[in-house]
Amino acid sequence: MLSTIVCHDLNLVIGHNNKMPWHLPDDLKRVKQLTTGHTIVMGKNTYLSLGKPLPNRRNVVLTSDPSFSSEGIDVIHSLGDISRLDGHVFIFGGQKLYEQTMDIVDDMYVTVIETKHMGDAFFPPYSFTDWEVESVEQGSADNGQPPHKFLHLVRRTHDQND
Repeated sequence: MLSTIVCHDLNLVIGHNNKMPWHLPDDLKRVKQLTTGHTIVMGKNTYLSLGKPLPNRRNVVLTSDPSFSSEGIDVIHSLGDISRLDGHVFIFGGQKLYEQTMDIVDDMYVTVIETKHMGDAFFPPYSFTDWEVESVEQGSADNGQPPHKFLHLVRRTHDQND
């Protein structure tokens, strides 16, 4: 199973200056819950922004840099290598990796921040004609968190006659 996991705002912003432009503990808890025990695949800049591997999951970095390595991560060098990873694999960012895998993922776990932020990294546009809403959960506004909701979207299968 190949899934995307992402948090974006109303303008599809996912980052600014290689950081998330919001603090959303609910999203961090959801990411931990969904990805623990599985594999996350990210680009080199996303990994560098984290600063270390996330615990209790396999951390894989996709990079064209043949000399890149870091303790606690596996490195792959092509999109094709993703299909050879075992188990449930989550595409974890950033922008380029999301763009490259949008057409091949089975489902998406999306946190939508219901405000707008400045940003320089974006999630690719998507349409609900291609994705079926499996579930929607309104997030908590406790502790000053911005309004947000959690979506689980599953790729629609289209008949050849569509």
